Formats: sequence, C-alpha cells, structure tokens
Amino acid sequence: MNKYLLGIAFLLIFFSGIPRQAFGGSWDQLSPEEQQTLRQFKDRWEQMPAERQERLRRGAERWQRMTPEERKEAQERFKRWQELSPEQKEMIRKRYQEFRNLPPEEQEKIRRGSKWFRELPPEEREKLRQKWQNEEGRGFRPKWRREMEKR
Repeated sequence: MNKYLLGIAFLLIFFSGIPRQAFGGSWDQLSPEEQQTLRQFKDRWEQMPAERQERLRRGAERWQRMTPEERKEAQERFKRWQELSPEQKEMIRKRYQEFRNLPPEEQEKIRRGSKWFRELPPEEREKLRQKWQNEEGRGFRPKWRREMEKR
C-alpha cells in the first residue's frame, strides 16, 4: 500500500503543474492528515527542496479529498503506469508537455473530446479504437497526430 501511495503522490505531483509558492516547512507544520499520507517521507522531509515538499503536500491534500472510488482508480492508474516501459513513459511525458504548451482553448477542446470518449459504452470505444488503428494503418493520420508530428 505504501508503494501505491508513493506512486500516487508522484503522479499527482507530476500532473499538478507549477507550484504556486514552495512550502519549505518542517514536518511538524504539516497537518495530521498530511503527515499520515506522507509518512514514508518523514525521515527525509527536512532535506527535500521546498518545491518538492510543496508538490508532495498538494498531492497529499488532493489524496485526502478523493473518494474511496477515486483513490482506487488512482491506484489502478499508477499500477498501469509502473508496468509501462521507459520509452512509453517518456512518450507520455512528452505528449503531456506538448498538451501543456497548447493554448487553453485547444486544451479544453481535447478535454471535451476525451470526456466524450470516456463516456461512450466500452463496445463503442473499442469500435472507434479499431477504426482509428485501421485508418492509421492505411496511412491516414488524424489532424491531431499530424500536428504532434510537426513539432
């Protein structure tokens, strides 16, 4: 379980963006809930850079706000992340950075499309995946993929 919490904290930190202002405080300044969630970092907390402390603290705060179902989903996502090859992880990091560099309107458009896709019934999602894979196999590249390849 500790391994999952560490991983989840990592993912929350990785995907949480730029910290507002670094925390840079002592372990005793953390709330009891934060201390409980971050307990595996206690021994090295004081040696961590303030920015990392802040990211971990914000990740713990998000973890505490999650419902049990959201926590379970986060653990499953982290498990899938761990199973990825280093190349796959690097590709995801690159795509995430490209996404962050898009204008807010484009980001929102992608979020809406992603939400629409996730809300489809599983069999419909699978049909679309197959269609897109077949189209790419015939040399068709969706507009978003062509744009990514230009960069």
